[in-house]
Amino acid sequence: MSRLSAGAASPLGARYDGSGVNFTLFSAHAERVELCLFDNEGNEQRHDLPARTGNLWHGYAAGVRPGQRYGYRVHGPWDVTQGHRFNPAKLLIDPCARQVAGSTDDNPLLHGGIDQPDPHDNAAIAPKAVVVNEQYDWEGDTPLRTPWGKTVIYEAHVKGLTQLHPALPEAIRGTYRALGHPVMVDYLKKLGITAIELLPVMHFASEPRLQRLGLSNYWGYNPLANWSLDPRYAADPINALNEFRDAVKSLHRAGIEVILDIVLNHSAELDVEGPTFSLRGIDNRSYYWLSDSGEYQNWTGCGNTLNLSQPDTVQYALECLRYWVETCHVDGFRFDLASVLGRTPDYRQDAPLFEAIKNCPLLSQVKLIAEPWDIGAGGYQVGNFPPLFAEWNDHFRDAMRRFWLQNDLSLGEFAGRFAASADVFRRNGRLPHATVNLVTAHDGFTLRDCVSYNHKHNEANGEDNQDGTNNNHSNNHGFEGVGAGVRISEQRRVSVHALLTTLLLSQGTPMLLAGDEHGHSQHGNNNAYCQDNALTWLNWQEAHQGLTSFVAALLHLRQQIPALTRNQWWEEGDGNVRWLDAQARPMDAGAWHAGALQLQIELSGRWLIALNGGHDVADIVLPDGEWRAVPPFAAEDNPVVMALWHGPAHGVCVFHKS
Repeated sequence: MSRLSAGAASPLGARYDGSGVNFTLFSAHAERVELCLFDNEGNEQRHDLPARTGNLWHGYAAGVRPGQRYGYRVHGPWDVTQGHRFNPAKLLIDPCARQVAGSTDDNPLLHGGIDQPDPHDNAAIAPKAVVVNEQYDWEGDTPLRTPWGKTVIYEAHVKGLTQLHPALPEAIRGTYRALGHPVMVDYLKKLGITAIELLPVMHFASEPRLQRLGLSNYWGYNPLANWSLDPRYAADPINALNEFRDAVKSLHRAGIEVILDIVLNHSAELDVEGPTFSLRGIDNRSYYWLSDSGEYQNWTGCGNTLNLSQPDTVQYALECLRYWVETCHVDGFRFDLASVLGRTPDYRQDAPLFEAIKNCPLLSQVKLIAEPWDIGAGGYQVGNFPPLFAEWNDHFRDAMRRFWLQNDLSLGEFAGRFAASADVFRRNGRLPHATVNLVTAHDGFTLRDCVSYNHKHNEANGEDNQDGTNNNHSNNHGFEGVGAGVRISEQRRVSVHALLTTLLLSQGTPMLLAGDEHGHSQHGNNNAYCQDNALTWLNWQEAHQGLTSFVAALLHLRQQIPALTRNQWWEEGDGNVRWLDAQARPMDAGAWHAGALQLQIELSGRWLIALNGGHDVADIVLPDGEWRAVPPFAAEDNPVVMALWHGPAHGVCVFHKS
């Protein structure tokens, strides 16, 4: 191939136009950038990018086609005190690569050096970017834009959800194809899910420490290339992009949105002793938060923290998000350790990236969900994200577990969380959907383990059970482990039903962890990030069908109650909610803070949630009217009209008034 022409400074990454490929790379501090093209035998051709517009280096390669493997060698200063770690001996992945091929196995050649640059060339073993043809027939697919008030989120792992499903063709289990297969789509639709939130599907790497232990990163929160689908979840790795888009299109046809968990807070390069894959060698000082002496700020617990406060890095993040929406039709994002997105370095609601998203006609219309914390100073920001964002609400999680499993929460605190945590989220024009209510998530105990274990059991992770939280608010009901007698099993069933009912019928956006509707257990492991095996994969053949039906009935019920679907704050006397005691009288201050743990919640004047959080059976007098228990608490054709509910210990029931 002859030398490159200047090409254009946009779009970011490598774009095939039918005749050749335009390459762009951001680096503010580079002195020279070489594009390296590789043939099928691994032979390398180097070409200087001939043009620079601002901080974007670019060039056009005529005749280059999709499937071309490439990387960059970036020349510049090595001055660690100033944050510069340029080392052209190391082949680097395009941060905007749409596909990455090759291994990230622990290898000294992947290290760029600590105090001095490592001089050994690594092109023979380094992972490489691949040019992709992004054309695709969406067959008229358009955004679903499910209203927040109608949204029910299902958090799932592509592989874990489908790997053991006996009704799926064996060749596609654990893949994007399985996710979009009619068996899975029909299941989600019948369950009542409106949005599936996928743990990271962007190309990630397993940390060297895990590799040395014979383990691997399962969850995927260690990003290698944020614009590239991980090929491990593709039946045909070369065709991962289209397989994923096929799944999105299939889910959309069933009315199910797709939300991606994205990690824009750190990279797989880890700390100074970690590998050099991409950003460190392209422009370390621009991409990462560094101290005055050039050391990495570790506000993520992963060794480094991305700096998304400067115009070029904001543009990188913004275009990455736009890529997933435009090219893959995803419906939104859940941002891991999202406080990093607002660091300047202090957290700000008007941080540059937040403002850019707000002002983007495309991204301002999709669902945005923050995990509202990081581990840096001032990193806990629950309730403090800009109005476009919903947030994971750990207040709700802890309160519901404490109320049902620990019995150490007042009715007033319970009601506050049930009513969308208005004390936390009702500000700056935000609506009730801003609280994403959860009782479990990928990080922590499953629901079954919450009622089966008092202590974490993470020995298999290779960290002497030191990893994972000790603050679980769980209750094993008298026996540590999933095996138990009839009495304990029944107590656990009651607790599970109570937790699910309050989760799925609370105001706000409910999120269900995949497998909780099955009774899935991780045998007490509350940090199974490195367990890519039967511990984390859902065992469909042992799924508890009765529990699945219970969840489906609750979600069907939720969609019928206007007080839950209108996405409006409840006001005194507005007809949305009445809070009643066990005698059907309005709650008073004493009952809220020191009364017996019995409560009735009347919604939209026609539905009644009666709950008994105490240890003993309690008689609860229902309000005036003809109240009938409804599915899943009674049969569809139940003719019984009730005036008094004999509430079992830790029990809950829902009634309807015609």
